[in-house]
Amino acid sequence: MPDDWKIYRTRFVVRAKQLTQPFTFADINGREHHGRPGDYLIESRDGLRISAREIFEDVYVVMESAESMASPVIGQVQPGSEQVNLVV
Repeated sequence: MPDDWKIYRTRFVVRAKQLTQPFTFADINGREHHGRPGDYLIESRDGLRISAREIFEDVYVVMESAESMASPVIGQVQPGSEQVNLVV
C-alpha cells in the first residue's frame, strides 16, 4: 500500500488512507478490525479504525496538505491480510 496519507476533516480532523488490499489489525482490547480494498484506514486522537468507502467519502472532505500532521503510529501500520497488533 503506497504511503499516501491525506488529511480530512468533518467536525474533527483525521488522517486517512484508502486501502488497496485487505487489511486486518487488532486493537489494544483485542478487537479485530477488517478492511477491504477501497475502505479507509482512519487515524484520529481516539486511535485507528476502518470505515467503508461509501460512508467515509460521504462524511469527510479532503484538506490540502498532509505534511502538517505527523504520527508515530502510521509507520507501524503494515498492509496485508495478516493480523497486526497496534496500540491505539
